[in-house]
Amino acid sequence: MAMIDMNARLGRILMAGLIAVAIAAPSVPMIASKALAKGPESVADLAEALSDAVVNISTSQTVKSQRSIPMPRVPEGSPFQEFLDEFFNRRNKDNKNNNNQGRPRKVQSLGSGFVIDPSGIIITNNHVIEGADEVTVTFTNDEKLVAKIIGRDKKTDIAVLKVEPKKPLTSVQFGDSKKLRVGDWVMAIGNPFGLGGTVTVGIVSARNRNINSGPYDNFIQTDAAINRGNSGGPLFDMEGRVVGINTAIISPSGGSIGIGFAIPTEIATAVIDQLRNFGETKRGWLGVRIQQVTDEIAEGLAMGEARGALVAGVTASGPADKSGVQPGDVILEFDGKPVKRMRDLPRMVADTPVGKAVDVLVLRKGNQETISVTLGRLEEGEKLAAKETGKSTPKVAVTKSLGLTLSEITEELRTKHNINADVKGVIITSVEPGSAAAEKRIQPGDIIVEVAQEPVTNADDVANQVDKLEKDGRKTALLLLSNGKGELRFVAVRMEDKKE
Repeated sequence: MAMIDMNARLGRILMAGLIAVAIAAPSVPMIASKALAKGPESVADLAEALSDAVVNISTSQTVKSQRSIPMPRVPEGSPFQEFLDEFFNRRNKDNKNNNNQGRPRKVQSLGSGFVIDPSGIIITNNHVIEGADEVTVTFTNDEKLVAKIIGRDKKTDIAVLKVEPKKPLTSVQFGDSKKLRVGDWVMAIGNPFGLGGTVTVGIVSARNRNINSGPYDNFIQTDAAINRGNSGGPLFDMEGRVVGINTAIISPSGGSIGIGFAIPTEIATAVIDQLRNFGETKRGWLGVRIQQVTDEIAEGLAMGEARGALVAGVTASGPADKSGVQPGDVILEFDGKPVKRMRDLPRMVADTPVGKAVDVLVLRKGNQETISVTLGRLEEGEKLAAKETGKSTPKVAVTKSLGLTLSEITEELRTKHNINADVKGVIITSVEPGSAAAEKRIQPGDIIVEVAQEPVTNADDVANQVDKLEKDGRKTALLLLSNGKGELRFVAVRMEDKKE
């Protein structure tokens, strides 16, 4: 009986403790805990309905064989060096004499794709079919068809193929990737390591990922297993709609470690439509070179919160140049949409029709100004950007400011640092070690074009402008720098490093 009474007391104490914990802990909706515990009960029906629309892509490419044997590396002064030189030189010479040098051979690669039109339109990655002499599509019933490349885009890594089927193909539809939330379940189907029809399931781990693969990076990150050969395959939501194109993985071993990336349909669909209609892309072009607005640059511009895209250069005769956009402008809005980060702007511009007149809200010397710009075409603008030229007339002077030794550009300095004739400003001849300028990787040969958005033509202009900023209580000096080719960038340098 005593044992029973003790157990009863312990039970009452434990129950009271559990009630106290329940009261103290924040409430969690029961539906969330069930979702975490179970996940999707099964994706079998979904996979069965979609698998016939997912295909294997195989390519063949003829390349010249390199039959020469590379020389192994040995420590300098090794007694084996003379022996190795004689042996490998003789072997490579024999290969050449036997006509074994440069024999063509076939290289094959594998990837995935999916059908979006029953008439035979198939989507895959550009890197899957790049350089291919022949592209073959294999369906789940083992039927093989040779595909024609309709169009491809390196910037987003998308390619559109066309096959001629005897009867309509099973196809899938695009969904809206903008509706995806972190934690939503997704399913990948593809051809990893040549194992076609492989289904994996995971969640959306993150959105809007930038992996530095191109100018329009905005990837979906997922932990659904994606491996080599999955490239070009579809990423489905739980309603069977394509929300992404599996493209890349992060993996030290080459296999899946749960970090895969897919191109979202919000980017892919517009590119695919253009490739289908024109065989190429027709992106909007603003004609500016931009950089991120850092906290230091924002302070240097007295703009408070760091936002927007800082115009570091304007292409001569481009849309922005014709409309009056200037280096030093911070683009805050484009076509009525806020530009929160620098990398948002290229996607906004690219998605805007060529020839459309858009309003661009800029911050210029503390004041906001709206400029109307009629967009050009990016593919034509890229050719124009390489043809800018001009002239300059140098003088000589030397001074020190911000840990920099400065001089006007002389012909001798222009030759020494390979400075184009159209580049104007004040050249940096030396950088003090440990200075803020050195920390920002400013180097001799860089040219100061502006200080605090004011043009400078000699070293005294730089020193006077820095003095003015100090008197105004500024902590940083915003420099517009050019390299010898005329490529511009903004750098904010702390004024504590000013040298008298």
